[in-house]
Amino acid sequence: MLLKLKKGIIYGPVNSRRLGWSLGINLLPSSKKVCAFNCVYCQYGWTKIHKASRRKLWGMPSVKAVGKALKKALRTLPAPPAYITFSGNGEPTLHPDFNAIVDEVQSVRNQLAPRTKTAALSNSALVTDESVREALAKLDVKIMKLDCGSQEMFRKYNQPCDGLYLEDITEGLTQLSNVSVQTIVSGGESGNLNQRNLKEWIERLKRIKPSFVQLYTLDRDYPAKDISSAPREELGRIKKKVQEAGLSAEIY
Repeated sequence: MLLKLKKGIIYGPVNSRRLGWSLGINLLPSSKKVCAFNCVYCQYGWTKIHKASRRKLWGMPSVKAVGKALKKALRTLPAPPAYITFSGNGEPTLHPDFNAIVDEVQSVRNQLAPRTKTAALSNSALVTDESVREALAKLDVKIMKLDCGSQEMFRKYNQPCDGLYLEDITEGLTQLSNVSVQTIVSGGESGNLNQRNLKEWIERLKRIKPSFVQLYTLDRDYPAKDISSAPREELGRIKKKVQEAGLSAEIY
């Protein structure tokens, strides 16, 4: 069964495989998934509002509302979370006030949970936007998606909005420091598990020089009918190739 969308601004804390005890922030509407991608494996199902524009939509919270909700959550928790993480019902950087919201969240964090780190889980679609990169640079952890090595595979696997190009995204990621790359590997007709794609993907990683590469396969339900989980042994081989390229990697 696909996951249900988050209903408010704050959710959790949840026990994240990557970040531990993490308090989530959702900057997107609770009624429909909003994303610049329509990934075949998305745990929330197919994208309902498919856009790369940062125009504000009904249901997107204000900077003030995010700060107020975060204060309430932190004051209610028995102990501070390890992370406050931007994620939610799609791509968080689509919020037009993302930069100001990052400032507000960090201000509240400094007051109420100074040891808690801030993070973002992003699909990298808007990393070409300078203001988005400025906002991401303020965070302690930036986990950015890169699933594919070629534009052809990118369009098939991530199904981006028109006008989004893998080369531009790659270039944007090279301009971020201390970035982690997350990659979901899957087999099947619409999957990205083929040697040509993996070779091209590793070449992009070498350009980006991430501090860490996080490898996954399918763990929850997904909307596409023609993809399948990658064997653990295959993930191990991919991890080894990434390490041979001089990069750190782990399987989750």
